Amino acid sequence: MSTDFSIRPVGAPVAPSFPPASSAALSGVATQLPASQSVTATDASTASTNNSPGPSSSDLSHQAFFDTAAASVVFQSVDALTGQVVQQFPDDAMLRRRAYFHSLDLTNGSSTHPLATDVTA
Repeated sequence: MSTDFSIRPVGAPVAPSFPPASSAALSGVATQLPASQSVTATDASTASTNNSPGPSSSDLSHQAFFDTAAASVVFQSVDALTGQVVQQFPDDAMLRRRAYFHSLDLTNGSSTHPLATDVTA
């Protein structure tokens, strides 16, 4: 894509234009780094992923329970080997928000949301 906004016929070769190098870049000294500080390109033929091997579906147990503070049902997937929660819905932040608003509802003595308006007035 050209940045000079000139119209050229389709299919015509375009010569790339590069800004001239600065005098500091031209007079710079080539740097040779030790191997421990240098970066080399990886082999493109080897595939690398950052996916950690998670528990398989046979290693997971599923459970649901009622959180009374948040007045909400919580669904969890738990690793059967380690006992750690792998996935949870709703998440902890949502449960804390629901518990906060539920406690506000209980202190106000109403069963509706604190932002609800009364339509009978």
